[in-house]
Amino acid sequence: MTTARYRRKLTAILSSDVKDYSRLMGEDEEATVRTLTAYRELMATLIQKHRGRVVDSPGDNVLAEFPSVVDAVRCAVEVQEDLRARNAELPEQRRMEFRIGVNLGDVIVEGERIYGDGVNVAARVEGLADAGGISISGSAYEQIENKLTLGYEYVGEHTVKNIKKPVRVYRVRMKTDGTIPEVKKELVLPEKPSIAVLPFVNMSGDPDQEYFSDGITEEIITALSKVPRLFVIARNSSFTYKGKSVKVQEVGRELGVRYVLEGSVRKAGDRVRITAQLIDAITGHHLRAERYDRYLKDVFTLQDEITMRILTDLQCQLTEGEQAYVLGKGTENYDAYVKILQGREHIYRMDREGIALARQSFEEAVALDRKFAVAYTYLAWSYLLELLLGFRDLSGESMARAVELAQKALTLDDSLADAHALLGSIYLVQRQWDKAVAEGECSVALNPNSADNIGLLGITLFSVGRLEEAVSMLEKAIRLNPMPPNWLVENLATAYRMAGRYEEAIAELDKVLYRNSNYCEAWLNLAAIYVSLGQKEEARAATEEVLRLDPNFSLEHFAETLALKNQATKELYINNLRKAGLK
Repeated sequence: MTTARYRRKLTAILSSDVKDYSRLMGEDEEATVRTLTAYRELMATLIQKHRGRVVDSPGDNVLAEFPSVVDAVRCAVEVQEDLRARNAELPEQRRMEFRIGVNLGDVIVEGERIYGDGVNVAARVEGLADAGGISISGSAYEQIENKLTLGYEYVGEHTVKNIKKPVRVYRVRMKTDGTIPEVKKELVLPEKPSIAVLPFVNMSGDPDQEYFSDGITEEIITALSKVPRLFVIARNSSFTYKGKSVKVQEVGRELGVRYVLEGSVRKAGDRVRITAQLIDAITGHHLRAERYDRYLKDVFTLQDEITMRILTDLQCQLTEGEQAYVLGKGTENYDAYVKILQGREHIYRMDREGIALARQSFEEAVALDRKFAVAYTYLAWSYLLELLLGFRDLSGESMARAVELAQKALTLDDSLADAHALLGSIYLVQRQWDKAVAEGECSVALNPNSADNIGLLGITLFSVGRLEEAVSMLEKAIRLNPMPPNWLVENLATAYRMAGRYEEAIAELDKVLYRNSNYCEAWLNLAAIYVSLGQKEEARAATEEVLRLDPNFSLEHFAETLALKNQATKELYINNLRKAGLK
């Protein structure tokens, strides 16, 4: 007799229930049921909008699953914001507030139902959420830490029945919490034509095709970014609007641009339909609205056509040489191109599994086209990222492999900005200072709108002691990426600290720690700053946070990994950390 084997999968689980549901039912059953029904309908609509599905809804609970944690948390935030608005119209005693928990976990699939520890953890995390709030597990947090413009507060480890290890839990800080420490400045429009390309909507009816619509968007951003006469918002900021219903004028104000491109992609069989609308974000007028129907094999030509029409509308004429550089894809192999799109989708997860899946896609792209320089570049980044994220030893084989692949990419095409930026980062780790600066400057010259490459050059410049230039570069990177990842903000704070601009450094570090209170480098920066300011108690408190996050922290080991050319600068930082109480 054989035992039936159930199908298992990794999925993002959302669990919710109503606070004080029994009290509400006891006071007015019919009114409570009416409100619950209306709120559930709203939740079901939003769950579907964010690519999820309702699994079950017994009593006052709703259980849903999503293909990604980003989708699940975006949905949870929108649910709470919409329910808060609806509750405002009800008497206080009749308001119905949901608690929401999100977990990433392994589940057993039986028909339309899901079971297992992943579901149990989601329910436990939900029970730790505030009314009208959201809590997420540690596994969920690791997936979204730098992907959404939200804050997170670590609330400790909690036990779950029948789960051996305690679960880390984080509270999501939404904008409505009123605790965001940063005040958004109104961004001044650049003198040159400025544009943000919003994520093209996947209209294919298949969530698994999301990588394709995202890839089309990113290819257009990349092409436009190479034009020095344009100001192009970085992908990271543009993609914060993914899945949201937004007004173009608001996007223009928030990102500080004059023009916004939005569109959609519908892929069916061997055909693709792309719509694209170029809109003046000040007047709201459409400069261009077109629909393109092509065979998939012609997608390269189609991307070039859309890019050139945008440049024409923005009155930005290119020479023949510039046009060849801006539109260059590096391959005519459609299958290899698709592998790059799929790999990029994985690598943006910034976790061990995502990097492994990305590497597999990039290796397949290389196998399909041995002269595809972009594929070698991404493959090299997969090796460097696992080093920078601490998955492998910096001195191991991965470093040599990253160098080998980056050099191979540049042998095939020395105009690849990202390959030069990668080599610059490696040379910085290896303390080859002049080479690091040269490669970083080359990457920015080739792509003057790449916020990431400009930020990496900023890090290199403060590492060699060119502080004013470093600050300028990092501020420019954040202007191109107004909703920046924490690494960019934290390194701007580092440049401010090194330049003696302590108050500005503290303001930036507050932003980092609001989003992620477990960002160890930010606490290290604060400890050193407070020593410089003579604020001993604050320095000691920052040190306690460092030791909470890394009980085995070693100042000697930290000094060995610190890439600073000027020995006096390095000793000042280490001595300040020692004065703060670190050993």
